[in-house]
Amino acid sequence: MKRFRKFSLITILLLVAFVSVNGQVRIKDVVSVENGQNTALVGYGLVVGLGGTGDRPTGNRGAVFTIQTISNMLERFGITVPKEQLRTRNVAAVMVTATVQPFSMVGSQFDVVVSSLGDASSLEGGVLLPTPLMDPSGMNYAMSQGPLSIGGYNVETRSGEQLRKNHSLVGRVPNGGSLTALPEKQNFDYTKPMRLFLIEPDFITSNRIAQAINQSMENSEESAKAVSPGIVEITFPATVQSQYEMIQYVASIETLAVLTDVEARVVINERTGTIVAGGKVTIGEVMISHGNLTIHTRSAPVISQPQAFSRTGETVVAQVTNTVADEEDARTAVIRETTTVSDLALALNTIGLKPRDIIAVFQAVKEAGALRARLIIN
Repeated sequence: MKRFRKFSLITILLLVAFVSVNGQVRIKDVVSVENGQNTALVGYGLVVGLGGTGDRPTGNRGAVFTIQTISNMLERFGITVPKEQLRTRNVAAVMVTATVQPFSMVGSQFDVVVSSLGDASSLEGGVLLPTPLMDPSGMNYAMSQGPLSIGGYNVETRSGEQLRKNHSLVGRVPNGGSLTALPEKQNFDYTKPMRLFLIEPDFITSNRIAQAINQSMENSEESAKAVSPGIVEITFPATVQSQYEMIQYVASIETLAVLTDVEARVVINERTGTIVAGGKVTIGEVMISHGNLTIHTRSAPVISQPQAFSRTGETVVAQVTNTVADEEDARTAVIRETTTVSDLALALNTIGLKPRDIIAVFQAVKEAGALRARLIIN
């Protein structure tokens, strides 16, 4: 057992050392390819088949657009019904949203999200009618339809009792969308340069990506150059003469390993008391003093009654307070130069600070100019 524990400890230390020394990632994990962005689509449609939980009829509080849409739909089928006579609650107006992955082809299927637009109480059991989806410019690129998957329920009785699980006004149609046209800027031209967009723009990282691509080339030709902190431009070599060869070339670039440079950051969430700091955060020499002042206030009722058989007196209730102030001795710690975050956390825990006190300390250290990192407070 001791030999096993020793072996496990050595393995963990070796893994930690490898991660800290190597620290390289694939280029495809830190960049996105030009023309490789997702396409956001949106549409307006109707969900039918609801069991009386759809939008309310027209009136002072009804969804007027739902009745208008139903009337327009029926007219397309040759049925004319006055809007004033439509009283159905089995229909709900919805907004349909979806995201199409880059380089999708016509006929590719994807999930769509359906959200109630009117005053329906639930979309459970509904079916989305065929709904065209368009991009922000108004071009139709897809169609969506199908039964909704809610993953919850919303039951309300006449007496006012309500039983709810999850959110029943938003549903999903798995593979409910089908691409009918190719979005613009989805193709490549190997005769023109291609750009790589860094997810986290950085001068050092973009330069290292360009160097890694150039070093992987068999000849001395430099095909990649960093044109900005967020863009690396690639010129395809003369050996690339077809779309197939271009895909092979880009695939070989994506698998290259590069050492990224991460900005030193300390992220603080004051609502939850969470503190996350990067490994490159260092702290200059600083003195931290902390002391707590606690005030306890107690109130006790005192009842004053008149004497027996007295006709003029009355019972009076008064409050007597007792206030005590307890002030702890201040605790002081000196943080030396080039202290890491782990050393600072250990020192603050030794002082006995709680998470919210540590947040205040980090803010004060930043204002003192001793925190060598960017402080982000959410």
